[in-house]
Amino acid sequence: MEQPFRMKNNGQISITLNPKVKTEAVGETKAIVPVEGSVEHDILKEIEEDLSSLVGLEDIKKVVKEIYAWIIVNKKREELGLKAGKQVLHMMFKGNPGTGKTTVARLIGKLFHKVNVLSKGHLIECERADLVGEYIGHTAQKTRDLIKKSIGGILFIDEAYSLGRGGEKDFGKEAIDTLVKHMEDRQHEFVLILAGYSREMEGFLALNPGLQSRFPIIIEFPDYTVDQLMEIGKQMIKEKEYILSEEAERKLRDHLLQIKNTYQSTRFSNGRYIRNIIEKSIRAQAMRLLIKNQYDKKELMTIRSSDIYFPDEKA
Repeated sequence: MEQPFRMKNNGQISITLNPKVKTEAVGETKAIVPVEGSVEHDILKEIEEDLSSLVGLEDIKKVVKEIYAWIIVNKKREELGLKAGKQVLHMMFKGNPGTGKTTVARLIGKLFHKVNVLSKGHLIECERADLVGEYIGHTAQKTRDLIKKSIGGILFIDEAYSLGRGGEKDFGKEAIDTLVKHMEDRQHEFVLILAGYSREMEGFLALNPGLQSRFPIIIEFPDYTVDQLMEIGKQMIKEKEYILSEEAERKLRDHLLQIKNTYQSTRFSNGRYIRNIIEKSIRAQAMRLLIKNQYDKKELMTIRSSDIYFPDEKA
């Protein structure tokens, strides 16, 4: 199977970690293995715990752990006098809405902060309107301001392909040019993640000859299956201290099966769609209980079939 991300040697990040590792002789070299109690072991354990809370995304979880391993091993190779691959960590996330891109970006920020790749690890989210100005020079300034805010963390641009719409005279091109310059000039100081639909992001890369080479890590986010969407919905319900009745669960599953077969993939918002259903259904349940004056604990917690409303229905 094709590797889910691509690496190129475009820049170098220097990291400093606790050198408490176990070394085992392998021929004339040494294999470096994180041992219990070491910083590397503890961070890896924390990463795995964070990843386990995410529904699905198995390939992406593997990529995140591989990125971590790549960072650690390159540092250890450097410490042993071996050639270390130059590390550029700007990324591109491709996939439909609601597939976990922002959640994974936050997790990566936390990881990079833990291993001292980023000084803060915070996430700055933005879109075209936050970058593109109304007159010449305005866009470059807005873009520089956002980059400044993201120093030490991650600048996450959703629907990044929209910067390329409008042609040569559109100010979006100025934003792209400014981003490309700072990706090179300040590549050790922040990580840029561009996100959007797969097809549109491919077209976006073709707009600037310097873009493709500056994104060594490209991750595809698949749509969730019906089972995964149900699991996400149940997690949301549980966190809010509600439960689904059997009839409500069946109604929700049947609807998801139907909608997944009906919608074109680019129209389906995955996790966002489930969240909208849950929030709307909770409001419908509140109205039902208010009208019927039912306030016992079981009823306050239970979402029933009659409470389940879908985005195209009127509550």
